[in-house]
Amino acid sequence: MSQEIRNLEPKNLWNKFADLNAVPRPSKKEDRVIEFMKNFGTSLGLETFEDEIRNVIIRKPATVGMENRKSIVLQGHLDMVHQKNNDTNFDFDSQGIEMYVDGDWVRARGTTLGADNGLGVAMIMAILESKDIAHPAIEALFTVDEETGMTGALNLKGGILKGEILLNMDTEEDDEIDIGCAGGIDVTATRTYLQEATPKESIGYTITVKGLNGGHSGMDINKGLGNANKIMNRLLYNGFENFGLQISEISGGSLRNAIPRESVAKVVIASMYDETFTFDINKIINEIKSEYKTTEPNLTIEITASDLPEKVMELGVQEGLIRSIYGALNGVYRMSASMENLVETSNNIARVIVKNGEISIQNLTRSSVESSKMDLANSLKSTYELFGCHVEFGGSYPGWTPNVNSEILEILTTIYEKQNGMKPKVVACHAGLECGILGTNYPEMDMISFGPTIHGAHSPDERASILSSQKFYKFVLEILKNIPLKN
Repeated sequence: MSQEIRNLEPKNLWNKFADLNAVPRPSKKEDRVIEFMKNFGTSLGLETFEDEIRNVIIRKPATVGMENRKSIVLQGHLDMVHQKNNDTNFDFDSQGIEMYVDGDWVRARGTTLGADNGLGVAMIMAILESKDIAHPAIEALFTVDEETGMTGALNLKGGILKGEILLNMDTEEDDEIDIGCAGGIDVTATRTYLQEATPKESIGYTITVKGLNGGHSGMDINKGLGNANKIMNRLLYNGFENFGLQISEISGGSLRNAIPRESVAKVVIASMYDETFTFDINKIINEIKSEYKTTEPNLTIEITASDLPEKVMELGVQEGLIRSIYGALNGVYRMSASMENLVETSNNIARVIVKNGEISIQNLTRSSVESSKMDLANSLKSTYELFGCHVEFGGSYPGWTPNVNSEILEILTTIYEKQNGMKPKVVACHAGLECGILGTNYPEMDMISFGPTIHGAHSPDERASILSSQKFYKFVLEILKNIPLKN
């Protein structure tokens, strides 16, 4: 771990972030970070425990003079998205994140940084450890598996938390205060298919799509970024329609909440079409790169000769697969009619796997309106069922309905304007924040979400602003001093 990270100001924030990032913490593999956080709490002599789903809760009494203030919940999630560049040799299960400073940004070497939500967690840790930060009674809630299922928030039972106000520190623009978010649902289409012997007089090719920006499948879905699965499918469609291309394997994307950056397909073409196929597909590649030259300047599409696979997909199923992915919506489905520039409903075709007689198409559908979420989910279900897929819905979680009359919102906006000379943007975001879920069992809790500026979350380009983190730290300390009195 570079010492330059630990020397950044405020040191107590960045040192806690460095400590946290030394612990492997992929989603659904949080055992080590759970023990790390429990050891941290007990080492401070604070009440520390985990609930049935393994969320960690640490309680700290109010500082002197703050006992008559409302108690608060400081909340963040322990897990991080594990994404890396194709040429990066890194094991998320055993290695800590390798960080470095690049101007105003802290970055990781070829992997996600974990600032989402590591900086929020580090902020809470700094407050728990401090001896000179004024604050009311605190419950620190560190949830598990936020990134791949909201599991911790969904399974937190009512009655465990006593706080009246919840400060969620999991948003990524420091001039925004979030009062609402999208819900989500996983849409998974699967089916089996027959494999056929590869026709004689065929040539094998590997098609690779890489170099895309990727990013957060909610926050970045409206930026016109390329989806590797959609781009690959476009190439396969043209190859199939014009030259009878046959698919052997496809592996595209990785996580549902990340816009897919890479896809690789193994295909075959009849030898007679060799030259015309490569000429035609390179023409299409140039067209695609031209279309994306502004938003995806590093897009690379390669087609290389490869060993001839023994088997390919049965043609009828292949045609259904290609046409269904072409027809399935990816991107924005509807913009909000009530909040300007807010994506209401969207879908990310996150993962496409075709191998050994099995197909899996994994989507994440998001919406701030439950009926619209299910409308799009059913549209996708119908599209995939048309070619014989079994479609399952899973991991559904609710959105967070904005409360413009929130007491804590008024406090935060007043403090922000005083510190920065301008009003913050009060927004709802097109991402899954845990506030909406937590609110189902704690409906009376006043909730707000905010955080430092983080760009490129869920991708290896993830980076956290140093100046923004200083601004965030100062903001939090002032909020703690201005929590309202108990009723």
